[in-house]
Amino acid sequence: MAKIKYALYTGCTARESTPELLKSTLAVAKALDIELILLDEASCCGASHLQDFDDMLSLTLNARNIVYAEKLGFTMVTICNTCQLNTSMTKDRLDEDSNLKDTVNAKLKEVGIPEYRGTVDVKHFLYAMLDDLGLDAIKQKVVRPLTDINLAAFYGCHNIRPSHTQAKNNGGENPYKPTSIDNLILALGGTNVEYEDKNSCCGFHVELQNPTTANRLSANILSGAIDNNADAVVTPCPLCHLRLDVQQHNIEKEAGRDLSIPIFHLPQMVGLALGLSPEELGLQHNIQEFSFIQ
Repeated sequence: MAKIKYALYTGCTARESTPELLKSTLAVAKALDIELILLDEASCCGASHLQDFDDMLSLTLNARNIVYAEKLGFTMVTICNTCQLNTSMTKDRLDEDSNLKDTVNAKLKEVGIPEYRGTVDVKHFLYAMLDDLGLDAIKQKVVRPLTDINLAAFYGCHNIRPSHTQAKNNGGENPYKPTSIDNLILALGGTNVEYEDKNSCCGFHVELQNPTTANRLSANILSGAIDNNADAVVTPCPLCHLRLDVQQHNIEKEAGRDLSIPIFHLPQMVGLALGLSPEELGLQHNIQEFSFIQ
């Protein structure tokens, strides 16, 4: 079987605030015989904030990032839910509106960037693994099953909503009852935990304006996971990870209870089952300790 190749759009967070995410993604890709070519020229997606200030700048910025993947001719893979949302929404809008596409391409031409053509797909690494490799192939590579570990999948918002955009890139994931991460947990030998807020908002994008609301949203997630006997939470989004892991002490203050629980980046969980060491996966950089890992 030929090696699968992708153009990896890291976004900002995986290179700066959560470098363990990029480290574990590259390690897991290698273990799965996937080649990831980093788009080092790409820049921030706008983080769902630039769009409110300058929509055209946001479109041009994201089109520019996609162009770098088009130059390689490989599917553009993201490792952040918000990057996935902004990039895929840009692609949708440009592919469906030729006048808008022409306007954006004129702006790209001003700075010497080749035109956006719409010739590559954009999908999150989670769905790249599931759609192009498959659960059975991943299961065959498991050497350290996550036996007796209860894992609560936290999907977040932007990988599954809006569904009319994201369903093109996530295998038709049901935004109300997502199952992809749960199925992956089972394939890795773990036990998936059902709880109400697995597909809710973590509060990241409201944190600066209203930290109380952000902490209450996060508290609902952690409480639900803990109350249903989860040993850890796993998320495919570094922004959700920053909320649930780094801000856990503030979330506990708002909730008025102990909400201590370790938070996996998605590839860290996968890599652990594939036999990679905690150091190779950067687990030492996570705030909450994984005491159940020997």
